[in-house]
Amino acid sequence: MEKNYLNDIVVAAVLILLSILAFLLLKPILFSIIFGFILVFIFAPLYNLLYKKLKSKNWTAILITILLIIVIVVPLIFLIPFIVGQAIKIFTFAQQIDFVTILDKLFPSLASSDALTAQIDSVLHSFITNLTSGMVNTVSNFLINIPTTLLQLTVVLFTFFFTIRDKSEFIEYLKTILPFSKDVQERLLKATKDVTISVLYGQIIIGFVQGLVAGLGFFLFGAPSALLFMILAIVAGVLPIVGPSIVWIPMAVYLLATGNNVASLGVVIFGIASIVVDNILRPIVISKRARMNSLLALLGTIGGLVFFGIIGLVLGPLIIAYLIIFIEIYKNKRFSGTLIKPEE
Repeated sequence: MEKNYLNDIVVAAVLILLSILAFLLLKPILFSIIFGFILVFIFAPLYNLLYKKLKSKNWTAILITILLIIVIVVPLIFLIPFIVGQAIKIFTFAQQIDFVTILDKLFPSLASSDALTAQIDSVLHSFITNLTSGMVNTVSNFLINIPTTLLQLTVVLFTFFFTIRDKSEFIEYLKTILPFSKDVQERLLKATKDVTISVLYGQIIIGFVQGLVAGLGFFLFGAPSALLFMILAIVAGVLPIVGPSIVWIPMAVYLLATGNNVASLGVVIFGIASIVVDNILRPIVISKRARMNSLLALLGTIGGLVFFGIIGLVLGPLIIAYLIIFIEIYKNKRFSGTLIKPEE
């Protein structure tokens, strides 16, 4: 009895030690691995559709990986130099903007106080300067660390390829190591899948489409640095509660203040269209799936962004969601509806 107990302790100690060593070994590329898993979730429906046609896991995975490279990697090669140039252009332009004149046109009563307008002018100049210089620094650091970035990207692609090819086997293996009954395993996997799809598609994909629609208005009506502000609108669209309004409203105000009334109206129309797109797509995408409470999603996104960086926009809400799922499973209850809304 004591011998078996001692063996259990030794096995547990070795398992813990190896787990720690494995974590330390994978830590430098851990976020790349996680990002690869996230991409698998996003592209899984397309993989399943192609697999029905090709009947080959290898060829289907190869084609999907090539598509991933075309969709993500190729645009980055062209966008990064453009973003640097645009950020420098906006940085220079921001120093020349006369915010006092703009305030005088939009809010005459406010502009009557010289001290207040001077203070607002200083704050706005400081904000835009910090924002654009931060963008330039971020992209510059990215360019400096290109060898490391390429290594991380390679890890993402390999993780994506092998995981999407063998996802069925991974799921079956996961079931064998989960310390739950078969019924609890099914509930856990289904809840995890539903919430992950809800976060990825309901937050990331729809946010991307929202930003794209709002950004289209920038292009069609000649807004300055349209592509850069479209990218900002897409990023804002991904953030829960915030949305691309935080980008297109200031742009519309700026165009109105500079006398571009038609362009301002056009940006507003496309901005409203982006809100309509959200109201139409969201119920379709996440219908009959468990959904996170909006406040939890926002807190998870902000916390994830601070702690993990850009990948935290996705990882933060997912971590919070999985925690709630495990708590509910542990309590042996269905979702209460307060933190994660039940299936409809």
